[in-house]
Formats: sequence, C-alpha cells, structure tokens
Amino acid sequence: MRIRLRSIIGWVDSRFGLTETILRPGPEYSLNLFYWLGALMVVAFIVQGLTGLLMLLYYVPTVEQAYASTLFIIKYVPLGRLIETVHLYSAYAMVLLAFAHLMRGYFESVQKKPREPMWVVGILMGFVVLGFGLTGYLLPWTVVSKSATDVTIGMLGFLPAQLSALLRFLVAGPGSDSAELARFFDLHVVVLPAVFTLLLAIKMYMFEIHGASEPSTGASEDRKRSIPWFPNIFLYFTTLSCIFLSILFGISVLFPLSLPAQFTPQAASAYVPQPEWYFLWIYQILKFNVFEGAWAVIPLIGITLVFAVLLLLPFLDKSKERDPSRRPTYVMLGVILVFEVIVLSIWGYFTPGQVIPNTQALVIVAGIAFVLSILTWITYRTRRMLYSGHPISSFFVRFVAMPFRVPLLIILFILLLTVCSVPLALTVNLLASPWSNLPLLASTVLVTAFLLYLMSRIVKKLVTQHPVWRVSS
Repeated sequence: MRIRLRSIIGWVDSRFGLTETILRPGPEYSLNLFYWLGALMVVAFIVQGLTGLLMLLYYVPTVEQAYASTLFIIKYVPLGRLIETVHLYSAYAMVLLAFAHLMRGYFESVQKKPREPMWVVGILMGFVVLGFGLTGYLLPWTVVSKSATDVTIGMLGFLPAQLSALLRFLVAGPGSDSAELARFFDLHVVVLPAVFTLLLAIKMYMFEIHGASEPSTGASEDRKRSIPWFPNIFLYFTTLSCIFLSILFGISVLFPLSLPAQFTPQAASAYVPQPEWYFLWIYQILKFNVFEGAWAVIPLIGITLVFAVLLLLPFLDKSKERDPSRRPTYVMLGVILVFEVIVLSIWGYFTPGQVIPNTQALVIVAGIAFVLSILTWITYRTRRMLYSGHPISSFFVRFVAMPFRVPLLIILFILLLTVCSVPLALTVNLLASPWSNLPLLASTVLVTAFLLYLMSRIVKKLVTQHPVWRVSS
C-alpha cells in the first residue's frame, strides 16, 4: 500500500511539478492544529464562495423576492436546504476560527519583528470576516435577520451625528429597505470577497518570506527540521481540511436551517430584536443602564480603542519576550478579554431587550476581571514557587496529586455532593415557610445531614491516608 501511494505521489509530482513551486518547506513544529486555524478559515471561505455561487443561480436581491427566492432554494432546489445550511454554518465557522486564530496569535506573541505587517493584515481580515457575517445575514430578509441588522446598524446612531450619517450611508445606502438590501448584497458578493482575497494574497506572500513563527517557548533542533511542502505538508493540510469539512457537513445534516418568517413591520413589532451572536457582546454593553442615552458613545469609543490596540499591538508591545509564562500582565489582559466577550455574549442571549441595572453590570463585568486577575496572580505565583523549590510548592503538588491516588473515593465524593445538592436546595426553599411544610423540611434536613456526614468520612479517610498538609522542610 505504501509503495502504491509513493508511486501515485511520484506520478502527480512528475506531471505537475509540485515540489518545484515557490511554497517553502515548513518546520516540523508547524504540523500542529493551532498553526492551521487561519488556513481552515480560508477553507471555510472557499466553501462560502462555492455555496454562495450555487445560491446566486436562484436568489433575487430585491425586497419583494429575497425571501421567496431563499424559500424556493430550500424547498425546491435539490439539496437546497443543505446548501443554505452549509453556507450559514461555514460563515459561523469563519468567525470562530478567526477569533481562535487571533487568540492563538495573541498569547503566542506572533506579532513580533519581523511579522508586524502580517499581524495588521490578519486583523484587517478579521474585520472583513465580521463584515461577511453582517452583510450576509440580512440577505434572506427574514424578521430575525432584518431586525438583527437594524439593531447592528442602529448602534452607529450613538456615534457623533456626522460620523454616524457617513457610516450609515456607506453601509446601508440612502436609507430605504431596497437600497439597504442592494448595498449589503454588493458588499457581501463583490466588495468583501475581493478585499479578503487581496489581503489573503498579501499575507500569504509575507508568510512565504518569513515562514511559520517558532513556538514562544522555543523548539528543539529536531522539531525545527524542514518538512517538504509536497507531499508531507500538503497531505497534512488535506487531512485537516477533510476532517473540518466532515464536521461542517455533519452538523449541517443533523441541524438543518429552519427559515424564520418573512420580515414585515407587523412581524417585527412582535419580535425582540437582537444582533447576531458575534455582535451580542457589544450590544449587551450598550444595554447597561449607565450607557442609556447620550452616554452610549462611551462604550463604543472604548470598544473602538480595544480594536485599535489589537490592530497596532506590534507597535505598542516593544518587549522581545514571547514566552507567556514570563508575561503575566499580557496574558491576564488577554484572558480577561476572552472571558468578558464570552460571558457578555451568553448574558445578552438570555436577556433580550432588557436594560441591565448598573449594580448587576458592575458586579458581573468587574467581578470577572477581578477573579481572573487573582487567578492569574495565583497561577504565576504558584509556578514561581514550584520552579524555585519553595517548601509550600511540595505541599501544593501533593495536594493536587491526591485525587489521582484514590480516584474511587473522589468519584464517590462527587456523586454524594451532587445528590446532596437536591435536599439542600429543597431545605433552603422550605425555610421561607417552615411551619406549613415541617415534616418535609425535617426529612430534607436529615437527608442533607446524613449525606454531609458521609462526605466528611470520605474527606477524613483521604487526609489520614495522604497527609498532604505536612510541608517538607
């Protein structure tokens, strides 16, 4: 089998000269999934283009026919629903992969010299990906997509009047629904793909010049050895792409697209508008009570500054250090940003249309930042203790290792803890009116006490068998 595969590879190479292309060999350390997140995003972009071209055969970009033509594709075109679903999910995949690629690059500090322009081009490509999501979401002209788009465009209204008017005209046209749909269609089908392709060509050119960045913690000489682009890297990337496409098509088959109702003013009046999920975190901040009215420009300025810092990061971060273990502040800010975006997005999904009280907003946003700052400090402090041979580090290591020495007791403890949460919750609820439910309250208290007793026995057995509290001298 191996000889036959080699003969096939040799035949293909002799006819097409793939080993003689300008594509440079790659180091062995680059054969890692995290190095290929951006490439998988490009695969999703290609899928977007192919499925989009198929839909263009039937889609009509007018207010009167946009919804009907989309519905026609889903109902009557062979595999139309699958094509629409794959197109939607590949757009979601582009956003997720772009975000993951950004975070991997941030924590690995890949923006260091001489890759500063590559970082800037990559951030611009991320903005284009968000543009794809915004413009393509409107095209089916459903009550969900139109309402969400109106909310997103409406956020521009919080900017100064002249800037807001200019951006609205560039994005949505003169203001009518027909002009808005036509503008979004042109941006989605012509302008943004052209810009993305140009940026991709520029980045690929720079990548071929500089190659894959070395891991931030360094790499051994064995891992630095060059791997030929064809067939080794080609087969590796082909395998990753096939796995990615299999997952994409599998999810599309299991969870097919269900088209919401057509947009009408009447339908929109009964629907609570929300932007698409990748803009939810911004919208959630704007829903904080403190930012109601004229103050809404403050979070928008803040978010713009965050994007500007990311774009100009190579020129702001002058440190030559790349190892995350030596950059606690840098890592802490990145972790806080990731968690804030995730929490705000989930929070926004479950609070559509609700104005968030100032106290609640402060507790959650500031609380997340505070907790993550403390955890980061503890993590780096513990790491320094472990590497410095501090006595408490021995205690910490043994304490962490304890559950792995007696896994059955730990599993039993977790099961008891889970079961105990039920009577404990009932007890707390019954305390609001104890006298009317006295027998039930007494039974829940007894069950809770018994389970707590069993858990205490397990803890006693653990600590007597494994005295991790004794600190080595």
